[in-house]
Amino acid sequence: MRFELTAGQSHDSVMNYEMLQSLDLTRKQVLADRAYDTNRKLSLLEAQYATVVIPSKKNRPVQCKWDKEIYKERHLVECLFNKTKNYRRLATRFDKLACTFRTFLTLASIMIWLA
Repeated sequence: MRFELTAGQSHDSVMNYEMLQSLDLTRKQVLADRAYDTNRKLSLLEAQYATVVIPSKKNRPVQCKWDKEIYKERHLVECLFNKTKNYRRLATRFDKLACTFRTFLTLASIMIWLA
């Protein structure tokens, strides 16, 4: 698991591309929601021989095929986000410094993983 913190006003899809570039995704499945359906990301994933499980945006002229059964597993990530919100310190962004927020996010994730 890997966390990358971004500024509050920036969209996470900018950092997402850089993160995908740094990972070895050969023969791995990449699950994401419609917001990540961009030609740039899809070509990167195809070049890395990854299996793309991203639904196409509604305004895409040619809709891509994706495995709906595999996509259902994306709820596990959403459940992790939901469980981290049980930690008030994270949900309210109590920590003002990125290093302390990241540290508590890591600690909370470990506690959730061990539970």
